[in-house]
Amino acid sequence: MNHLIVFLIPRNSKSCISYFSNFNKMVAFIVTIFVFKIFRNFFIMIKLYFWHSYSKRQNKFSMKKIFIILFLFSFFINCKKEKPKNITEKTIEIAPITPEMEDNAVIYEANIRQYSPEGTFNAFTKDIPKLKKLGVKILWLMPIHEIGLKNRNAKPDLSVDDITDSIEKKKYLGNPYSIKNYRSINANFGTKADLQKLIKTAHKNGIYVILDWVAHHTAWDHAWTTQHQDYYVHNKEGNMIAPYDWKDVVALDYSNPNLRKAMFEEMKYWLTNYNIDGFRCDLAAEVPTDFWESTKTELNKIKPVFMLMQAQKATLMANAFDMQYGWESHYIFNEIVKEEKTAKDFDKLIRKNDSLYQKDDINMNFTSNHDENFWNGTEYERLGNATEIFAALTYVMPGMPLIYNGQEYDLNKRLPLYEKDTIAHAVGKMMAIYEKLGKLKTENKALHGGKTPASYKRLLTSNDDNILAFEREKNNKKVIFIGNLSKTNKTFTIPVEGVFTDYMLGAKIEFTKKQKINFNPWEYKILIVE
Repeated sequence: MNHLIVFLIPRNSKSCISYFSNFNKMVAFIVTIFVFKIFRNFFIMIKLYFWHSYSKRQNKFSMKKIFIILFLFSFFINCKKEKPKNITEKTIEIAPITPEMEDNAVIYEANIRQYSPEGTFNAFTKDIPKLKKLGVKILWLMPIHEIGLKNRNAKPDLSVDDITDSIEKKKYLGNPYSIKNYRSINANFGTKADLQKLIKTAHKNGIYVILDWVAHHTAWDHAWTTQHQDYYVHNKEGNMIAPYDWKDVVALDYSNPNLRKAMFEEMKYWLTNYNIDGFRCDLAAEVPTDFWESTKTELNKIKPVFMLMQAQKATLMANAFDMQYGWESHYIFNEIVKEEKTAKDFDKLIRKNDSLYQKDDINMNFTSNHDENFWNGTEYERLGNATEIFAALTYVMPGMPLIYNGQEYDLNKRLPLYEKDTIAHAVGKMMAIYEKLGKLKTENKALHGGKTPASYKRLLTSNDDNILAFEREKNNKKVIFIGNLSKTNKTFTIPVEGVFTDYMLGAKIEFTKKQKINFNPWEYKILIVE
């Protein structure tokens, strides 16, 4: 008797047929799988069960024929080679950008070159979950494009070509705002796959990613400088020129409609190929407003985008951008420390902004960014012992707070723009403070600062020159800020009474209207109204 088993193996299996035979007994068990392509290669399995006993030779011959037919059938069905398919990894989706997200967001500026010793996308990606703990919802990547070689600067006033020492030359990696190719990636940072992984990881953690975009100029060795010289500004002699005294870049001419189309296509590329969520636009006020307006309109047809400009200009906020730099408040912080301005000047600025901008215009509040850190010094250089109070103020005042990478690690050095350095990731005082402020910003509607901001009301004190006090409120949630914006102890009264939660200390505190309150230099309280 013969015993025969035939297995029909599913497609793409390494083995097509496994069979075992024993001719001592003629019993057959046959399993067949018929594969039908329904939508995405779903398989329907049909089992055919055959059980029969044969005692005659003729029956043996019939069984052999059945075996041959089934063998050939399974071979051609299951072992047939298919053309390779392009399998795209499923994009990790993130909900479209909404006003609700903007209301309680924190934005984080990442300088990939300096963030880690490796200076790579992958090194940064590992820390993205830490950003989520800080309340970060928008990640701004400083330029990640290939940097020009021609006329490369070693310092603002020194060209790499002027350096004779070959070893010295190699350490200068170029200005990240000198773009050689808008679609290529700086090889020092990693690969396209590495960047895609960064973006997907951010999205998985509920963080939107915006790219730094330099539309005002390119590097001197950008392909356009030879293929489309009409895209650039020329002098009277017909030569392309650098803007200002920036020798490593060449200025673009937006009177040329073909340049506008080309620049839009470059920006569109990052939405369609990398699922980027928007842009931080360098020198936005020096590019025509109507270009930004039309660009945002067209980009929004692809997906909702978030647009941040490196400028503070009401006309640009009308239809082109969602958020602007809060330069004026930043300058006031510095001037208060130098005793050139007072708490009253801060309040005047808030009232000025209310009259100049629309309610849904967002200011980005900051104590540092890559420009300030490089050109004017760290917040510790500029603000000294007032660093913490002004960091807190960026969260509780109207607008969206910015963290420049390293501030959460008490960064107290200037990061160079043209060469490699790194941030020491040693947790100090500010990490816990930023985490606590981020949690409050995220959870308490009284600190909403986006398209539907909470109200702002100045609270008068007996010492308004030095004591800043205001109340934010929305949907029956209320937060009060009181801070001593001076270098000396101050005693004052404030028309606030009741029992509150001192948010930063996590303790109850009571005030009466006639109570004399004493604050140390740069002391502040964030009070949660129960």
